[in-house]
Amino acid sequence: MSSTQDLDYPRILFQYNNGFLVSNIMFTACELGVFGLLLASEGSLSSDAIAERLGTSVSGMERLLDACVGLKLLEVEMKSEGAFYRNTELSNLYLTKSSPKSQYHNLMYYSKTVYLCWHYLTDAVRDGKNQYERAFGMSSEDIFGALYRSEEEMIQFMDSLNAFWSICGRDVIAAFDLSPFTVIYDLGGCAGGLAQECISLYPKSTVTIYDLPKVVQVAKERFVLPEEHRITFHEGDFFKDPIPEADLYILARILHDWADDKCMQLLTKIYKACKPGGGVLLVETLLNEDKTGPLEAQLFSLIMLVQAEGKERMPTEYSKLLAAAGFREIQVKKTGKLYDAILGRK
Repeated sequence: MSSTQDLDYPRILFQYNNGFLVSNIMFTACELGVFGLLLASEGSLSSDAIAERLGTSVSGMERLLDACVGLKLLEVEMKSEGAFYRNTELSNLYLTKSSPKSQYHNLMYYSKTVYLCWHYLTDAVRDGKNQYERAFGMSSEDIFGALYRSEEEMIQFMDSLNAFWSICGRDVIAAFDLSPFTVIYDLGGCAGGLAQECISLYPKSTVTIYDLPKVVQVAKERFVLPEEHRITFHEGDFFKDPIPEADLYILARILHDWADDKCMQLLTKIYKACKPGGGVLLVETLLNEDKTGPLEAQLFSLIMLVQAEGKERMPTEYSKLLAAAGFREIQVKKTGKLYDAILGRK
C-alpha cells in the first residue's frame, strides 16, 4: 500500500463525515434566499449588502458565502472594497426559485422532512420501520397521505416533484415507445409534471392523474397544466377504490414506498383493469444486481426505511412482482440517469 493511498483514506472519511454539513450549507443558502437575491441583482454583491438585504448577521453571512464558494455554488471576486459574490451557472439553473429547472422545493423538503427523519436512522435500522413517530410525534397513519404533515408540506412536495420531472421525466417516458398507448393513467401523478412530459412526447395520448382527493384539489387550484383537455384528474385511493380501464398505467416512484405484499396487491388490481395488449410502466431507481450500487439508489432505499414501508429494488425483483401479477414481455431500460424504467405487457 502506497503512502498516497494511506493519505486518501482519511480524506475520504473526512468527506463522508462532513456530508451533512455540506447539505445544510446548501439548504440554508436556499432558505435565506441567497441565490435568488444574486440572480435578481444581475451582478455581484458584497457580503455586507447581501446580509443587509436578507436580514442576517454580517459575520454569519460571510462565512456562509465563503462555504458556498468552496462548494462551487458561488464565485467570488476580490476588489479593493472587499469580496463580491455571484451565482455560478449551477445555482442560477437549479437553486433559484424562478428557474424552470429549480430544485429549491426539493431541497426544502429534504431540509424540513427527510433530514429530521434521518436523525433516527439508527433506530430505523434497529426497528425495521419508519420513524415518523420519533421525528414528528405522530405515526405515518396520522399524516395526510402518509407523507405530509400539513398542506404546506404537501404543496412543497408537489412543487419538488414537478421540478424534478422537468429535468428527469423525459428520460423515462422516452425509454420505451409508448405511442401505442393512447389512454394513460398516472397513478399517484400528483401535480402532473410527468403527465406533461408524456403528452409532449405522445401527442395522440391523454393522461388521467389518479390521486387522493386533497392532492387533486390542490393540483387544480395551484398548478397550471397546459392542454388541460389532454390531462384530467381522477380522485380516489387506488388501493381501495376501483381503477378504470386504460391502455397504460404509470407508477412513478410509487412501488418503492411499499412492501412486496402491497405492491402485489396494486399490480394485480392494475392487471385486471388493464386492456388486453396494454401495460404498466414502472419508474424507479434500480439497484445493481450485484449490490454494488448505484449509491443514489442505496440512499433512497434508506429513505424508504426511515420514512415509508418499502425499499428500492433490483430489476429482477420488480420483474418477479410484475410476472406474479400476470404481466409478460417485461423489459428493463437503464436510462443512465437517476431513474430507470420497466415495462410489462398484458
